[in-house]
Amino acid sequence: MPDDTTPSELNRVKAEAGREEAEDTREEADQGRDTAEERRAVAESARKDAEQLRVLAEESRTLQEQLRQQLESVREERESFRHAAEEARHAAEEARHATIAAVSATADALASNLAQMQFLEEAKQALKQMKSVKPEDVQ
Repeated sequence: MPDDTTPSELNRVKAEAGREEAEDTREEADQGRDTAEERRAVAESARKDAEQLRVLAEESRTLQEQLRQQLESVREERESFRHAAEEARHAAEEARHATIAAVSATADALASNLAQMQFLEEAKQALKQMKSVKPEDVQ
């Protein structure tokens, strides 16, 4: 077979090779676009995940602050109870001292009344004895 390729045949072969090369380039570009789209989708998913994580972290900080405030409130309430208990202890101690003083004063009053009663009883007995003594018995 003689080599009778004509310029139009050469052009057709070159055009076919160019078309095949263009098709290959287009397929590579499509694959690149697909890969880029997949990466974009992955990046968007990662962005959404990061946003959810940020929201959860913010909620966590809010809850942590609320818990800190509640703990501080409980601590203040405990301190208030401690002060109230201390005041109650002081009041009980003062009441105990007042009770002791009242008991002591009552004992003193009873002792004084007893002494007066004994004195009066002795005076009564003395008067009785003096009345029972006859003037002629006296020398």
